[in-house]
Formats: sequence, structure tokens, C-alpha cells
Amino acid sequence: MSELNDEYGERDAPEERDAELYDGLLEEELRQAAAILDPVPAELRRVAVDAFALRDLDARVAELTFDSLVDGIPVRGEADPPRMLTFQSDGVTVDVEVTAEGLIGQLLPPGPAGIEVLSGPRAHARLTADDMGRFTGEAPPAGPFALRLRTGREVVVTEWLRA
Repeated sequence: MSELNDEYGERDAPEERDAELYDGLLEEELRQAAAILDPVPAELRRVAVDAFALRDLDARVAELTFDSLVDGIPVRGEADPPRMLTFQSDGVTVDVEVTAEGLIGQLLPPGPAGIEVLSGPRAHARLTADDMGRFTGEAPPAGPFALRLRTGREVVVTEWLRA
């Protein structure tokens, strides 16, 4: 056997090949059984595809540095105060106010940008920041959401938050 290995190079033992084949067949049978007995809901599959689409090697993640729900001081007499959020990433700051009427925000440094409000299975709301970096959206996010900002130079994605 050692002569065979020396002549033809290293080879897997027959037992190892059989075990790999058995594992592969077992895995495929389990996949088929799960697809029949417990299929992935269509909306969850779409969310997973959208999450995969978020992978952008050049995208930077903007971290949450201020959330008025956690860091803010309550305002007396205000029944439903807006939620103030600040995200930062390497010289880019995104200030966002979330109200019952929608979103109001500004990018710093100011400049035009395309903004997508990502919110799970719902269609993405597309907003545009003007030359001063200001943007508004008329529908408040429901459930988990994040923002994806596209400027001419870069892509920045905020952390996901629950509205």
C-alpha cells in the first residue's frame, strides 16, 4: 500500500471515502425531510436573501452612539417624544429623529446621498439626502430597521434597531 501512495501521491483510505459519501447522503436526506416537514416560510427566505444582499465588502458599519430611549433625559409634559438616534462611523455621522409621522435626519459631513430604510420583509423605503445632508421619510419604520447610505464615495450601514 505504501508503494501505491508513493507512486500516485497521497490518497484517502477507502473507509474515509465511504464515510464522507455516507455523511453527504445523510445530509441530503435530512435537507429533503426538513424541506417537506418544516419548510422555510417565504418571507423568512426573502429576509435572509435581503440580509445576504447587505454584505458589501466596502460597507462600513455605523455604530449607535446615542439613543434617547437609553441616554436621553425625559421631557416633562411630552406624551410621545420623538426618538433621537446618532450613528457614527469613521468621520460619518447620521442623526435621525423617529416620530409617529416618519423619519427626519441629517448626514455629517453634509452632502447628497441615497438612503434605504431596511425593515425586514417589507419593501425598502428609498430616501434622498439633499446637498445639506438632510432627509425625510413619511412612513415610520415598524419592527427592526437599519439605514443603508450610499454616497458617491462609500456605503455605510447602521446597526439594526427595533423601532
